[in-house]
Amino acid sequence: MPITNQQVAERAFLQPLYADTYFPDHVLDKGRAILGRLCERIEAEQPSDLAALYALTQAATNEFNLLEAEFEAAGSEIETVAREEIAEDFWFVASTYGFADADVEELIATRDW
Repeated sequence: MPITNQQVAERAFLQPLYADTYFPDHVLDKGRAILGRLCERIEAEQPSDLAALYALTQAATNEFNLLEAEFEAAGSEIETVAREEIAEDFWFVASTYGFADADVEELIATRDW
């Protein structure tokens, strides 16, 4: 399902991390795909409140948790810079879809990184 929200469609998720060779592009690509699928789910399911949104974002966060092993296998990790960038992209998604009052820590509450 193509993303219909123009702001989201034009967003280059995780872009600053691609500029740093510490973060492997092939793993970042998987992170971008997770964020893209999150946007598709939000558009398809149209969460009506923060609780419904948090369920979607936390499921996507769980997918990022699984990427940690891939980062480590490539000699990297989801460290401070990556954590901040991922969290910022989650907040961008929430606010763009009308949830500007979302708590960024709650959006990614299930993170292990």
